[in-house]
Amino acid sequence: MGALVRAEGGEFVAPGPKDFELPPIFGEVTKPMILVVLSVIIVAGFFLISTRKMKLIPGKGQFIAESIYDFSRNNIAREQIGAKDFQPFIPLILSLFTFVLVNNIFGIIPFIQFPSLSHIGFALALSVGVVYPVYHYVGIKRHGFAGYIKNQLFPPGIPKFVYVLLTPIEFFQKFIMNPLTLAIRVFAAMFAGHLIIGVFTLGGAFLLEQNFALKGVSLVSFAFGIAMTLLEAFIQVLQAYIFAILAAGYIGAALASDH
Repeated sequence: MGALVRAEGGEFVAPGPKDFELPPIFGEVTKPMILVVLSVIIVAGFFLISTRKMKLIPGKGQFIAESIYDFSRNNIAREQIGAKDFQPFIPLILSLFTFVLVNNIFGIIPFIQFPSLSHIGFALALSVGVVYPVYHYVGIKRHGFAGYIKNQLFPPGIPKFVYVLLTPIEFFQKFIMNPLTLAIRVFAAMFAGHLIIGVFTLGGAFLLEQNFALKGVSLVSFAFGIAMTLLEAFIQVLQAYIFAILAAGYIGAALASDH
């Protein structure tokens, strides 16, 4: 966030979208790219280490790993996909939840302080590159191509003349908007939250360098910055959950016999 501090002509310049375009660290490699790779190492390393020596009475690491697994299995995959079909998708849902969670939390970790998914390209890669093909593939595999298209675009029990209006809407939603909104939701939350924290913290730092009266105001700005950081921590966890639960919901809808 230090790169966002700018004062031109003695005036504070608020952080904006251009401040999220970080310069390459080496070659074409940027900080968000490194963080994405680091998140994979963190998630994989945590589960490998915490489950290396499983015990009947779990230690802290094993307990946390089992809690995250049980939450992803029972509260996300099972509830959204259904008890009959959810088990093959547990690894995917667990991976999505933990990957998004770690990349979001990077935004409040000192010295890192950058949520990777505030770059929409990473969110689109997850949504369009992973979730989108998976739920369409499993739907086509379950129902056949014609059956899947019929199931998605022609809900039963609707008068035929309504399909003229309803089918294009269903197509636009299921095949275009769903993957886009899945990505935009987490991107927008991470982008906006990081920007708001930057405004309060960097604004406070700027006010601290001004006259005595403004120095007092800077304390208010810092207080809001701390409050927004705590709120952002909650939103980071919530957005990881929402991303995983929507992904599971799309898979469940693709597998379902009814619309």
